[in-house]
Amino acid sequence: MSGSPMTHTDVDIDLGRLVKAVWDRKTMVAGLTAAAAGLAFIVTGLMNPLYKSEARLLIETREPVYTGDQPARTGDATLDERAVTSQVEILRSTDIVKQVARDLDLSSYEEFDPAANPSAISETLVLLGLKKNPLDVPAEERILKAFYKKLDVYAVPGSRVIGIEFSSEDATLAAEVPNALVKAYLAFQSGAKLENNTDASAWLEPEITKLREKVRESEEKIAEYRSKTGLLLVNQQDTIAAKQLSDISTELSRVRAERADSEARAQSVRNALENGQAVNAVSDVLASPVIQRLRESEGNVRAQLADLSTTLLDEHPRMKGLRAQLADIERQIQGEIRKVLSSLESNSRVGRIREEELTAQLNALKAGSAREGEESVELRSLEREAAAQRDLLETYLSRYREAASRSEPKALPADARVISSAVAASESYYPKTGPIIIVAAFATFLLSSIGVMLGELFSGRALRQSTALVREPVPAQPEAEEGAATHSPAATGAAASPEAPPPAFITNDAFDFGVEAVAEQLVTDITALAICISPEGDEGSAAAVMLARTVASEGLKTLLIDLTGSACPTELMAESMRLPGLTELMCSEIAISESIHPDRLSAAHIIPRGNASARRAMRAIDRLPMVIEALTEVYDLVIVECGAADAASVARIARNQTAEIVLSILRSNEAEVARHLEELNAQGFEEVLLMTPAGTNPPLAGHSSAA
Repeated sequence: MSGSPMTHTDVDIDLGRLVKAVWDRKTMVAGLTAAAAGLAFIVTGLMNPLYKSEARLLIETREPVYTGDQPARTGDATLDERAVTSQVEILRSTDIVKQVARDLDLSSYEEFDPAANPSAISETLVLLGLKKNPLDVPAEERILKAFYKKLDVYAVPGSRVIGIEFSSEDATLAAEVPNALVKAYLAFQSGAKLENNTDASAWLEPEITKLREKVRESEEKIAEYRSKTGLLLVNQQDTIAAKQLSDISTELSRVRAERADSEARAQSVRNALENGQAVNAVSDVLASPVIQRLRESEGNVRAQLADLSTTLLDEHPRMKGLRAQLADIERQIQGEIRKVLSSLESNSRVGRIREEELTAQLNALKAGSAREGEESVELRSLEREAAAQRDLLETYLSRYREAASRSEPKALPADARVISSAVAASESYYPKTGPIIIVAAFATFLLSSIGVMLGELFSGRALRQSTALVREPVPAQPEAEEGAATHSPAATGAAASPEAPPPAFITNDAFDFGVEAVAEQLVTDITALAICISPEGDEGSAAAVMLARTVASEGLKTLLIDLTGSACPTELMAESMRLPGLTELMCSEIAISESIHPDRLSAAHIIPRGNASARRAMRAIDRLPMVIEALTEVYDLVIVECGAADAASVARIARNQTAEIVLSILRSNEAEVARHLEELNAQGFEEVLLMTPAGTNPPLAGHSSAA
C-alpha cells in the first residue's frame, strides 16, 4: 500500500444545467416537435381509411323441426368452452373463407391482391432478384392471406357468443363479409346435419331389410319348435299341457270337495238312523219330495186320529185303521230315508272313483311337465332372440322414420343463430389522426430533449465535481521494503508510486495483497463467493489457481469455476482437458455434480471450462448465477475466475449476490489499475481486492505463464 492517503473526486449530475440546456434549445425542440406533428398529419392523410364491422352469433343446440305427429323437442344442451372454441375455428376454416371470397368476388378488390398490380419499384426489385416475385404465389392463396389479416373471430368471455369482425377500405364490404361468413357457416352446419341424416337413412334402409328377414326366421323357428315339441299355446301364455294340468287340478279339487260333502251328509243320515234320532233336521231327507208327501200324509192321519180320539175308543175299527195307516206311512218314510242314504253313499263312491281317475291323470301330466320344462328353456331362448330382433327392428324403424321426416334442409337448423348482423360503419377506425399526431409530437419532443441532455452530459457541462474521502488504507510496515509486500495493502497496485497523483473519478476502495494475504482476508471475512478478474490473461489466472489452493490448504471446501477463454485454470488443476465442465453444464448436457472434479495438486475442486459449444453455452449464461448460488450452499468458498472479463460481465454474474471482487494484477501501471477500478465502480462494486505477486509467491508448476 502507498504510504499516503488517497482522495478521489466524485461526480454529480447538475439537473438544473440539463433543464437550462433544453430551454436554451427550445426553438429547435419546438421546431422538431411541430415538424413531427405536421409529418404525422400528412402521413395519416395519405393512408387509406379502414372501416370495421362486426356480426355476432349465439351458439346453442337447436333440435330438428318435425312435421309429423311426433312432438318437437325443445331445450338447450350445455356447451362448454371447448365447444365454443371449436365453432370459432370452424368459422375461420379455409373452406368457408374460400366460399365467402368467391361469393363476394374479393379477387376484384385491390386491397386483397395488391400483387396483381405491382409498382415499378417492386418490379425492379423482382428483376434484380432482391425480392421474391409475389405472383409466384397462387392468387387464391394471396387473397386468403390478406383476408385472414383483416378477419378477427373470437369468443366473448363468459358466454357462448362468437364475434366476427372484419376491416376493409370499403365500409359496405366490411359489413358484407361478416354477414356472408355467418350465412356460409349456418349453411355449413345445416349441410353437415343433412349429410349425417342422409348417411343415417342410407345405412338404416338395408339394415332394416336384414332385420325383418331375421325376425321372420326367428318366428318361424319358434313356431316349428312349438309344433315339434307340442308346446302349443291355447292363449298368449299357456301351452296345452299347462292348461290341462291347471284344469285337472281345478277339477280334482272340486271332485274332492263334492266327495267329502257326500260322505259327510251320508254319515249324518247314518248316525241318525243308527242312534234312532229324528232325521227331520237332515237337509237331504227334507229335500226329498217323496218324504215331503209322506210327511204330509202322516200329518193328516195324525190329525184324524186326534179328532176321532175324542169320540171313538182305541178299539174302534176306524181308530185301528188310522193307526195301521200311520204305521205304514212311517215305514215308507224309513224306506225313503234309507234310499237317500244309499244315494249319498253312491255319490260318495262315484266321487272317490272320479278323484282317483283325476289323480292318475294329474300324476301323468306332472311326469310330462319335467320334459316340457326343459323344452320350454330352449323355447324361451328362441323367444328372447326373436324379441331382441323385433326390438332392434322397431328402433331402426323409428330412427328411419325420424330421419325421413328431416329430409329437408329447413328441418335441420344450425346449432347457432344470429343475434347481431353487421352494418356498414359511418366512420373509419384507422388511422386515428388526432392520437397519432399527439404521440408523434410527444415522442419527438421527448427524444429531442433527451438528445440535448445527453449532449450536455457527454460534453461534461452538466457534471459537477464533489470531493469525498474514501477509506484510508493502513500505512505500510517498514519490512514491506524488504520484500514482504505480499501482506501490505496498496491503494492502486503493486507498482504504484507514493508520489503519483490519485486518478480522477475512482470511488472504490482498493487493497493491495499477495495471494496468501488475499486468502487470509477471504477466510477472515467468511466470504462465500469471490470473483477474480485477470486483465493480463493467463498469468493472473494462475494467481487465482494459487489462491484456491491456498484457501483449500486452510481446511475450507473450495471450488474454482473456470470462466476463462484460454482454459488456463483447467490446464493447471484438472487431470485432463477433456473432462466435462461448465459449457456442458450450461448446455444442460450434464448435472452439476458431473461437472465438479478434484484438483490434482490440492484438496480444492474445479469446474473446468468444458468442451461443448461455447456459443450454445453463452445462450444460457443467465443460469450461471443460480448455479453459483447453489454451489455456495455446499462450498465454503466459490472462486469464479473470469480471465480478462469486463466489469459489465462481472456484474451480470454477481447479480443478486454478495461477492468479493479480486483484481489480479501483475505488471499493470497505476493508470491501467485506475481504469479497471473506474469500470468496476460504475457497475456498483465499492471495494476491490488487488492481488499482486509481490515476489513472494512461487510460480505454479505446470504452466509456463505462471512466472
